[in-house]
Amino acid sequence: MLDRLVDTVALVTGGASGLGRATVERFARAGYNVLLCDLPTSKGNDVAKELGEKVVYVPVDVLSEKDVTGALELAKSKFGRLDVSVNCAGVAVAVKTYNFNKKVAHKLEDFQRVLLVNTAGTFNVIRLSAGLMGENEPNADGQRGVIVNTASVAAYDGQIGQAAYSASKAAVVGMTLPIARDLSTQGIRIVTVAPGLFNTPMLQALPEKVRAFLAKTVPFPQRLGEPAEYAQFVQSIVDNPMLNGEVIRLDGALRMMP
Repeated sequence: MLDRLVDTVALVTGGASGLGRATVERFARAGYNVLLCDLPTSKGNDVAKELGEKVVYVPVDVLSEKDVTGALELAKSKFGRLDVSVNCAGVAVAVKTYNFNKKVAHKLEDFQRVLLVNTAGTFNVIRLSAGLMGENEPNADGQRGVIVNTASVAAYDGQIGQAAYSASKAAVVGMTLPIARDLSTQGIRIVTVAPGLFNTPMLQALPEKVRAFLAKTVPFPQRLGEPAEYAQFVQSIVDNPMLNGEVIRLDGALRMMP
């Protein structure tokens, strides 16, 4: 658990909507100072104003070293530190590896973009956040910071059309333990959450019948997860000092069908 609560400083990517926004909201209610990072085209500025003075919006493309470094410099200049970094930024495509009816292969650039944003973007934020966290004074356990990543159950049971998305999230799963080992000597923990079906803008865009069907595929509770439940779990990871180097499914026992 972090020694400070009221003055804890957190950075959340993808913070303008969905799982990221829910995390920003929970942190702000807990008294954290939060840097809400999202694309310039997002509603990040409006969300930050809505959530109050504890939340500061920073335009960030997770693939830009300049953008991420700028956000970290702001964290240091405004709040003096960074304690928690949560990676929620991500993209997805739904395309078969080869469409035999149209005789068209999955576009390589689409596959590359998903891997770049979801995997390289996550790593970019991790590697740079760790540098600033490493400057913190350690607590009694020697802890200096906590990093939380967002993977997906698709990393394990990806569906038809999810080759790119599943590969990108499987890479996030795969890098969790080695990064935990890399950062252990500096007292920085890292944990990855693999959510199942959550009621995010991506799913809300689907027809009601489709969402109802998807909800019934979850064994229990038989419904879509709520972003606030993801945020609650992120808070639990931050608070529990023994969680490190692990990937945890948050999915109601869901195993996705093909």
